[in-house]
Amino acid sequence: MRPFRNLKIASLIQKELGEMLIREFDFEGALVTIVEVAVDERMENAFIKLSILPFHKGPEMFTMIDSRKRGLRGKLLRKMNIKPMPRLVFKISNPPEN
Repeated sequence: MRPFRNLKIASLIQKELGEMLIREFDFEGALVTIVEVAVDERMENAFIKLSILPFHKGPEMFTMIDSRKRGLRGKLLRKMNIKPMPRLVFKISNPPEN
């Protein structure tokens, strides 16, 4: 595989998915940001780490995003036109400890 391809794809996914989250979701007083995207070497999975503020809204926002991941993947495929398009695996980043 070409060097750095998965890093470039991860960067593109972060940019495009961030714009999609802003356009398509109403987070109702929560702030959702993409902290990190990592694509595995075989381009099968894209691990997307989300930060959700306030923390008590995290599970609700996560289930809303996770339930629509197939549609988001399809829109990313049309927008980016890469084959294979990695599956989206969402995770919530851990809250900072005081």
